[in-house]
Amino acid sequence: MAHTNQHGPTGAFIAASWVALIAGALTYLIGLWNASMELNEKGYYFTLLMYGLFAAVSLQKSVRDRSEDIPVSGLYFSLCWVSVMLAVGLLGVGLFNARLAPSEKGFYAMAFVLSLFAAVAVQKNVRDVAAIKTGSTSEPG
Repeated sequence: MAHTNQHGPTGAFIAASWVALIAGALTYLIGLWNASMELNEKGYYFTLLMYGLFAAVSLQKSVRDRSEDIPVSGLYFSLCWVSVMLAVGLLGVGLFNARLAPSEKGFYAMAFVLSLFAAVAVQKNVRDVAAIKTGSTSEPG
């Protein structure tokens, strides 16, 4: 199924997506920097953010490729889904077992989810703009 909108995302949507990504990731990272937890715990949460962002973007690309009839192996597609679920699940387990106030747990969870959502939106915008510039709907990205 080909993407037919030749106008692409609006500048406002592109800006909002970038602001959401930067706000979510930066807030999460500032929270980690200021947290009174061991360095290995900070490393765990940092790694989950990086893994989650990569998995979310990879999943978005795989879904988009499939919708544009670009071959994506079932194994890779499944791995993308498992990676996103694993990142979210590991964050949930980590926060459930953390010695943090409930408000801090909510803070990390919301910043994490905002970052993943925004990364998907930014990736979509980048791909849409590239497709418009090249006049193609199946441009890599």
